[in-house]
Amino acid sequence: MPPVSPAREILRRLHDVMASSTSAQAKLNAVVAVVAEQLDSEVASIYLLRDGVLELFATRGLSQAAVHVTRLAMGEGLTGVIAETREPLNLAEARAHPDFAYKPETGEEIFHSFAGVPIVRREASVGVLCVQHADPREYAEIEIEVLQTVAMVLAELIAGAGLIDDVAAAKARSAASGPARLPGLKLVDGLGRGTAVFHQPRVVIEHTVADDVEVERARVYGAFVKMREQIDGMMGQVEFLGGGDTSDVLETYKMFAYDEGWSRRINEAIDSGLTAEAAIDRVQQRTRARMRSIADPYLRERLTDLDDLSNRLIRIVSGQLGSAAQSGLRGDTILLARNLGPAELLEYDRRVLKGVVLEEGSLTAHVTIVARAMGIPVVGRVRDLRTTITDGDELLVDGSAGTVLVRPSAEMLKSFATTSALKAKRQAEYARLRDLPAVTKDGTRVALMMNAGLRDDAAALDATNADGIGLFRTEFQFLVSATLPRRERQTALYKAVLDAAGDRPVVFRTVDIGGDKAVPYMRDDAHEDENPAMGWRALRLALGRSGLMKVQARALLEAGAGRTLNIMFPMVSEPWEFDAAKALVEAQREWLTKSGRPLPAKVRYGAMLEVPALAECLDVLLPKVDFVSIGTNDLTQFLFAADRANPKLADRYDWLSPAILRFLRRVAAACAAANVPVTVCGEMGGRPLEALALMAIGIERLSITPAAIGPVKAMIRSVDLAPVRAAMAGWLEVGAPTIRADLTALADNLGVARG
Repeated sequence: MPPVSPAREILRRLHDVMASSTSAQAKLNAVVAVVAEQLDSEVASIYLLRDGVLELFATRGLSQAAVHVTRLAMGEGLTGVIAETREPLNLAEARAHPDFAYKPETGEEIFHSFAGVPIVRREASVGVLCVQHADPREYAEIEIEVLQTVAMVLAELIAGAGLIDDVAAAKARSAASGPARLPGLKLVDGLGRGTAVFHQPRVVIEHTVADDVEVERARVYGAFVKMREQIDGMMGQVEFLGGGDTSDVLETYKMFAYDEGWSRRINEAIDSGLTAEAAIDRVQQRTRARMRSIADPYLRERLTDLDDLSNRLIRIVSGQLGSAAQSGLRGDTILLARNLGPAELLEYDRRVLKGVVLEEGSLTAHVTIVARAMGIPVVGRVRDLRTTITDGDELLVDGSAGTVLVRPSAEMLKSFATTSALKAKRQAEYARLRDLPAVTKDGTRVALMMNAGLRDDAAALDATNADGIGLFRTEFQFLVSATLPRRERQTALYKAVLDAAGDRPVVFRTVDIGGDKAVPYMRDDAHEDENPAMGWRALRLALGRSGLMKVQARALLEAGAGRTLNIMFPMVSEPWEFDAAKALVEAQREWLTKSGRPLPAKVRYGAMLEVPALAECLDVLLPKVDFVSIGTNDLTQFLFAADRANPKLADRYDWLSPAILRFLRRVAAACAAANVPVTVCGEMGGRPLEALALMAIGIERLSITPAAIGPVKAMIRSVDLAPVRAAMAGWLEVGAPTIRADLTALADNLGVARG
C-alpha cells in the first residue's frame, strides 16, 4: 500500500527529476523508478505515441530489451485501449480482459494485476503510464489518482522534450484538405453558414509541480472570487431570453460555482504539490472519471457545467483568455467545442454566431435549452472535429438534418443555398396560411395544436396561429433546476403560459421525470433500470411521491384561477392510476376552496395513452376522462418492444406500419363512440405524410412542434380526404409491412403538399 500522502511525496521526487539536466530518456527512466518504488509495484512502464503507434519508452520491471521494441497500435491490448478511450483501467487479472495482448519480449507473463492511465496533451492521448504486480489485486483508488497525477507531469515532460507525436495530426490535416460531411445528432433546428472558430475553453497546462504551495493557494482564491463575479454578472444577461427556464439553468450553474466542496478538493490537490492550474484540472479529471460510471443522464449532463466552470477557473488563474468569445468574433461564425456550458454560450454575440457544433451534447443539456431560446442551430455528437476541421474553414450547419459540411465545394454551396432559399420560400408560403383554417378540400376541420415546454415557446402560438397548446411538458422546469422548483415558481410559469395563450386552450401534462430523466434532488427514487423508458417514471413516480404532485397540483390550480384548466396525466397504464391522480388534484382543489382561494372556472382531466395496456381498458377509462392524448413516440417503442434510442432499430419499424395504424384506428373509434376528443401528441403527427395517415383513420386533432404546423396545414388544405380514407381501409386489411409507398403514390396523384 502507498504511504498516507503518496501524491505529495511523489511530486516532490518528480520535481527533482524534472529539474535535472539529464536527457529526456534518463528522466523517463527515473520516473518509472519513482512510480514503482512509491506504489510498491513490481512494474512501472511508460508508452509514448510515436509514428502513430504506442512504443515502450521506459520500464522498471519488464525486460529492458523490450524498450523501443514493443509496439502496440491504438486500441490494441490493454495499453492501446487506454490510449484510445482515454479512460484508466484497473484489473486484478489482466489476462481475463478481452483486449489483453501478450508481448513475449517483455517478460510480463508472471504478472497478474494491471493498472494504467492515459497521458493526455491538448485533449489527445499521447501515451500511457501503467503498473503491474505479480499478485492478483486491484489497485486502490488513491493509487490510481497518483498515477493520473504522474501522467500530468509526464505530459509536460514529453512535450518539453519534443517527444509528442505530431505525425498523426499532420496526416489528418492533410487528409482534411478537401470537402467533408460530418453526421451528428439534431439538437436545435435551423441552417447556418460561417467560419469555423474553436471555442478552445481548455488552457494547456505547462507547469504541474508547484514551487510554493501558498502562492498557488492564493492564486486559486483570487480566481474563485473573479469567477463568481463573472457568474453573478451573467445572471442579468438572461433578461433578453425572457428568464424562465434559462434563469433556472444559470441558477444551477451558479450553485456549482459556489460549491465549497469543489474548492476544498482543489485546495487538497494544491497541498499535494500541484500548481493551481494542475490542481483544478486534477480535480476535474477525478470528477469526470467518477461521473462516467454513473448511469443517471441528468448528472452526466450536469458534468458539462462542471467542465465549463473548471475551464473558466483555469483560464482566470493562468491569465489566459482562452475563449473565442473574449477575443471577439469577426463575421459570421460557426462555433466548435467538445461541449459548452450555458454561460459560455451566452458570452457570444448572437448577431454573428450562426451555429454551434459539439462533440458531445444532448437534447436536454443546458446549452441546448439556451441555444434554442437564442435561435441558434446546434448539431451534437459530431466526431473528429479537431482532426477534420481547422480554424477558418468554411462550414455549413444543418440542424434539421444533423449534418455539418466542411470546406464545402461549389456544388455543396449551391445545394445549401437552394435549400436555404427553398426553406425561406416555404416559410413564406406557410406564413400566408397563418390565418387560414386547417380544413381539407372536402370540408374536414383538423385542430392543429402545438407542443411546448419552455415559457418562451408560448410566443409561437401567435407566430403559427395554432389552435392552442395540446401538450405543455412541465418537466423541463424540473430538469433544469438544482432543487425541486418551489410552488411559487411553478405557478408563475403556468400562469405566464396561460396568459400568452389567451383564449386558446393549454393542456398541462403533469411532470414526467424519473427513468432516463432523473433529477439530483430525488436520489432515493433513482433506479438503474435496464430500460428507463419503462421504469420508475412519470405518473408512477408522481403517485409514489405524492408530495411532489400535490405541490404541482396546487400550482396548476392557482395559475388557472378563473379559467378552464386542462390537466393530463402521463404514462397511465391502468384506469386506477388515472383515478388516483385525479383524486389527488381534487383534494388540493377542495383545500383551496376551504381556504377561500380563487379557483379555475372548470378543470378538465385527460390521460396520455402511451402504454398499450390502457387501450384494453378504454371502456372503463373513457367515461371518466374529458380527453385522451396519444403519445406516439413512447407508444411505438412499447408496441414493437424496440428502444427508440437504439440506432440499429431506429428505422426498423415504420410509423406507417399497419400494426401502428390499426392500433390507433381502434383507439380513435372507441373515443369517437364515447364522444371523447382524442389528440395525437408526438413526432408522428408533425410529418405531413404520417399526419395524412392519421387523418385517414379518423384522428382530427394533432399537437405538434411549432415548426411543423405550417407544412402540416399546407398538406391538410391540399387534400381531398375521402379517397385517402377509402384506400386506407383497404391497405390495413392487407397487412403489408408498410403502406408508405402506396400512400406516397396516392398523395402525389392527388396533388397533396408534403413539405
